[in-house]
Amino acid sequence: QVQLVESGGGLVQAGGSLRLSCSASGLTFSRYHMGWFRQAPGEERDFVAAISWSGGATYYADSVKGRFTISRDNAKNTVYLQMNSLKPEDTAVYYCAADRRWTTVDRNYDYWGQGTQVTVSS
Repeated sequence: QVQLVESGGGLVQAGGSLRLSCSASGLTFSRYHMGWFRQAPGEERDFVAAISWSGGATYYADSVKGRFTISRDNAKNTVYLQMNSLKPEDTAVYYCAADRRWTTVDRNYDYWGQGTQVTVSS
């Protein structure tokens, strides 16, 4: 049974930082590309960042480029999202996802975590 478990969310002031983690089990983690998505209340789920199975390739939404960094540790079956210079508009539930395909489209991802809340106060 595949499980993705996010952690690291919380409340932070604008300009602050948070580091999200997503721990994976039940799959061969090193064979999966990983993505981060977010969903604000009343909004659709949006792509945030993706990282290839090896970590050699990354891709970011324009809204977070230069502020967020995605990384992974295949030895620990974990993917991270370092979020700096946070803005109130970054407030959302953040989800990690796994798929064998290199994609930024949420419906293409096979496996999802339960999400972690990030709230940025102004």
